[in-house]
Formats: sequence, structure tokens, C-alpha cells
Amino acid sequence: MKLQASILNNPIIAKVYDYGVLAKFKLTSYILLSAAAGYGLAYQGSFDKITFIALLIGGFLITSSSNAINQIIERNLDAMMERTANRPLPSERMSLMEAMVAAGLSGILGVLVLWFYCNALAGIIGALALLSYAFVYTPLKRISPISVWVGAVPGALPPMIGAVAASGRIDAIALVVFGIQFLWQFPHYWAIAWVVDEDYAKAGFKMLPSAAGRDRITAMYSVCYSLLLLPIGILPTYFGWCGNWALTINTFCGLMMLVQAIRLLINVDLKSARGLMFASFIYHPLVMIVLMFDKI
Repeated sequence: MKLQASILNNPIIAKVYDYGVLAKFKLTSYILLSAAAGYGLAYQGSFDKITFIALLIGGFLITSSSNAINQIIERNLDAMMERTANRPLPSERMSLMEAMVAAGLSGILGVLVLWFYCNALAGIIGALALLSYAFVYTPLKRISPISVWVGAVPGALPPMIGAVAASGRIDAIALVVFGIQFLWQFPHYWAIAWVVDEDYAKAGFKMLPSAAGRDRITAMYSVCYSLLLLPIGILPTYFGWCGNWALTINTFCGLMMLVQAIRLLINVDLKSARGLMFASFIYHPLVMIVLMFDKI
């Protein structure tokens, strides 16, 4: 902690750090991995490095913009929660205008990069992902748990954008990678919401599907969506897009998620919710990596 504090005393490093927090760099890395997986699974012929790099740059800018707008809208709510109170806006290390300029420029540039260096359809889907996440999902979080279902749509678009960047169309590959990420998000976000439920309550966020919050109904929802991950994880191999490594890894990771969700259903406790949360952290990178590299 002392080393981090001394490093952040450098104003340039501190500013870079704050922009990383505004962009939610760790979350953005997950998103870029899923976009890369969609591209890797869908491309045919020779690998187009320019298109792939443009996908990563455009995806990074759009995701950063979405996350920044989310923090701009929720800056007063972030100040109420322990886990977010030290973000640049609630801590007043960054002005509202600076954050708005950064969000606007990165969003516009991201869409333009996808549009001109990948294809127009990728740019359109990228714009829809940004707008729906920032201006539909974000306000809904304090209104209804349906926000998780709504937010899962833009959250699942990055792998579809990757597939569309490679193929130029919304085909079966684009729909399957969308479906995998769409279903994964529910047990993932509900497990996180279970763990930080008290903090969310301070800001009035309604993220768990049950009105009672941490109960068996919420756990049952997590089991159902974890169960659905198993058959959809088989589809890339079934359709001949991937080999047996993808089948093995996707099935193993799906079973791991399901086991943890069942434990949460049985125990209905914080420890089991943490187990499901960590299982979801393992599931996503492993499945995305194998989809990207296990092409037949």
C-alpha cells in the first residue's frame, strides 16, 4: 500500500491511474478478450491483423466510454458505497467536464474505428452496445432487477462484434458467442451482487432477482442459467467450428459453474456466493481463449 501511494504521488502516473479506473481497465480487458474470441472463431482464410487490431482499439474505446458514462451518471451514488467511493469522480480527483470529454471522445472514436477499419455493421453494433449500456441499463439499476437482463444484452455484444468484424454479418457463430456470454453474465453478476449486497443497498441498487435479495430464489436463478451454459458451450464443437479441446474446456467450466451454483442453492450463504463468483472469473477467460485458438 505504501509503495502504491508513493507511485501515485507522481501526478502523471496518478492521472493515468485515474483514467484507468474511469475506463474500468480490468473489466475492459475481459471485454476485449471476448471480442478477440469472436473474431478468432469467425475469421476465414488469412488472419487480418489490421482488422483485428482495429477491433481491439475500437472495442477498448467504446467499452471505456460506456464505463466512464456509467460513472458520470452514478457519481453521487458511488460516493455512498465503500467499494466505489475512491473513484476519480466521487473523490473529486477528476472534474465532471474532464470525464465527459474523455467519455465522449473515446465513444465517438471507438465507433468510427470499428466502422471504417472493420465494417459498418460492427460500428453500428458497437454504438448500440455503448448507448444501451450507458443510458438504459445504468438508470435501471435503481428501478428494477430487470436491469441485469437488460444489461446482459450490451454485455454480450462484444464477442458478436468480434465475429461480425471478421465475417461482416450476423451469422450462427455471432449468435452462439453472444449466447455464451449472455448466459454467463447472470450467475456472474448475481454472485457479485450477493457478495456486495449491503454496499449496493446504500445506493439503492436492485441487482438480485428476488425481492428478498440473498435467498433461495436468487440461488435458483443462478442454477438455471448455469445449467443453460452447458448445452450452448457444446455448440461450437457440434457445428464443427472448434475441436475436442473446446468441448472439454467448455463442459468442465460449465460444470464448475453449475456445482458452485448448486452449493449456493443448498447453503444460501456468502461463502458459496464467493465460490460462484470466482468460478465465473475462471469460466470466462478459459472459454474465450479456447474458442479463439481451438479452430478446426
